Parts: sequence; structure tokens; C-alpha cells
Amino acid sequence: MAKYSFTGREISGELTEGTIDATDEQTAVRMLRARNVTPIRLTQTEDKAAMGPDISNWFTPNVTLDDLVIFCRQMYSLTRAGISILRAVSGLAESSNSRRMRDALQDVIAQLERGRGLSSALHRHPKIFNQLFVSVVHVGENTGRLDEAFQQLAEYLEREQETRKQIKAATRYPIFVVIAITVAFVILNIFVIPKFADMFAKFNAELPLMTRILIGTSDFMQNYWWLLIILGALAVYGSMRYLATEHGRYRWDKARLRMPIVGSIVNRSLLGRYCRSFAMMLRSGVPLTTALNLTADAVDNAYMGDKIITMRKNIEKGENLTRVSANSGLFTPMVMQMIRVGEETGRVDELMQEVSDFYEREVDYDLKGLTAKIEPILIVVVAIMVLILALGIFTPMWDMMGAIKGN
Repeated sequence: MAKYSFTGREISGELTEGTIDATDEQTAVRMLRARNVTPIRLTQTEDKAAMGPDISNWFTPNVTLDDLVIFCRQMYSLTRAGISILRAVSGLAESSNSRRMRDALQDVIAQLERGRGLSSALHRHPKIFNQLFVSVVHVGENTGRLDEAFQQLAEYLEREQETRKQIKAATRYPIFVVIAITVAFVILNIFVIPKFADMFAKFNAELPLMTRILIGTSDFMQNYWWLLIILGALAVYGSMRYLATEHGRYRWDKARLRMPIVGSIVNRSLLGRYCRSFAMMLRSGVPLTTALNLTADAVDNAYMGDKIITMRKNIEKGENLTRVSANSGLFTPMVMQMIRVGEETGRVDELMQEVSDFYEREVDYDLKGLTAKIEPILIVVVAIMVLILALGIFTPMWDMMGAIKGN
């Protein structure tokens, strides 16, 4: 596959330029004419793939949720207006601000020109368009409701984006305080405590246990800082390797749901994502078992995903959705009642959307109060640090002052 740079004129008479992948020059001309572009200049460029990997891609930002939301909103507007998919994607590729998205859409255009479907072309870029995204687009293609599919995806991604922003806002203050405490601890051990240690050594006084512990910790950090860095790097590397394994990720995802304070928030957030994804898949016309498979990936939690896969297997054995949902142990009695009513009335997608809204309201309320719950813990941690410093530094100073006055 060769790469050609071109300059051409569109139907409107405007000049356009860019690059295109084609097997030969004649194919490149046909592809440009399919885009309603009359080529004026066509030159073959060097194939970067043959020259080795493109290192510049390592520093290119990934495609964000903002990029995907904009893409879905624009595709909804363009397809609803009756513009062909090829022209719509071509226009979005030229106007995209993300290099990775632009490169992916250029490849999608090439696949569309070869006769592939849109969902098949998007499937070639799983790091940008996940399986759930591709499946909704695939259903939209087959049912002739591609505009509705992109509208559903845009609403789904916007809600996901809003939830992430709320989590970041709620955890920003605690993270800042923890970083400040860590920095203060390092500064005290490297710069402050050694000064007091030198002063205490001049008096040859017997130091309390807490003071000796502080001085010993400070000496260790000063003399073996390199060992701490190595141990920290090994701990991070080992944790990442363990979490990359199937067993490690399963154990960590299960533990996240049982963490104090934040565990219930994570649990409800994931259940809200499950219900929202499941409702969207059913509304799009995806079969029940396929929808459960895709939703298991969408929740991005190995433990909950395993529960959902078990639900799918039990449905394949002949059980109904209400029974497998109850056996999973994931849902509250109120939610189970809504699932039961939805199955009886044939409106599972509508009631699952209501369940999603319920969970998301709960998460919104909990996130607003998260800082208030964490603040007392942070205050206690700071108080303990101050107490340790007071006992370790000021107590021997008071003892020495008393001894000086006594003499």
C-alpha cells in the first residue's frame, strides 16, 4: 500500500489537499473521484512504515471522551441531514483536532472506499472505538437508523464524561492533601530533624523513644534514599505486573468495591454504567445475550464483568433475566422489582434506563458528600503527624531547658 499526497478541486470549486493510501496511482484517482474531488496533482510519498515505527506517535495524545462525543454528535447531525457516510467521515477527518482520531478516520475512509461497512472499518481501531461502540453502529447500519445510533452513543458518552468529571472534582482535594502531607514528611526528615539531631547530640542527653525513632528514620532516608527509590520502583512495577494478570485484576476490582467510604460509590457507579449500557444495547436492537457480553466489557471491572457473564450463561440455559439478576447479588430489592416489571411488560430497556438514573443520582449525592467524609480522616492524619513531632522534638527540648534551669 502506497501513500500519495494530492491537490484537488472539490465540486464547489475549492482547492483541497491531503494524503491518501492506495495500491497504485489509478486507484488513488478513483478514490479521490469517489469523494467528489478532481485531482490536480498526485505525488507518491515515502512510506514511513517501511522506514520503521513512527516514534512521534508515542508522544501523540490519546483520543479523549471529548473527541468521541464531538464525533458522535457531528455524525448524528450529518447522517440525519442525509449526507453520505463517506462524505461525512471525510469532512470530520479534515476538521478533527486530534491527530490519532484524524489518522483513524483516514483509515476508515480508505476502508469505506474499498466497500467495507462503517462498523467494520471502526472495528480496526479498538483503542479508539470499543466493542460496544462498534456494535451500536453495526445495529444502526443494519436497521437503517445510523443517526439514532450515533445519538445514543453521544448521550451515553456525555453521561460517562460527566461522571468522570464529578469523581475527579470530589477526589481533587483529598489527593492534594495527601501529596502535601507526603512532601512535608520528606522535608522534615531531610532538612528539619537533622538540625535538631545535631543540637541534641551536643548536649549528650538521653533522648526519649519517639525522638530516637524520628532521628533513626531521618538518618535512614538520608543515607539510603537510593534504596527507597529502588524499592518504590520495584513495588510499582510488581503491582502493575500483578494487576495486568487476570487473577490480579479480578482481586483488585473486587477489593475496590469493598473499600471503606469509596467502595459503595464505585459499586453504584459501575452498576449505573451497566444499566445505562444494557439499556442502550437493548434499545438499539442488540440480542439480550450479546448485550450482556458487551456490557460486561463496558463496566471495566473484572469482578462485576464475571458476574454479568454468569448471568448471560444462565440465560442461555433457559432462565429469565429477573432470576439471573437476583442470583448475581448485584442489585437491591427495589431495582430487582423494576427489572421484574420491565421483563413482564416488555420494557426492559426503559426500566433499566430508570435504574441507571437512580444509581447515578445516588452517586451524584455521594460524590458531593465525599469530601466531607474524608476530611475528618485527613485531619486525624495531620494531627497524628503533629503529635509525633511534638513528642519527638519538643519533649527533649523541654527536658533540656528544665535541666539548664535546674543547674
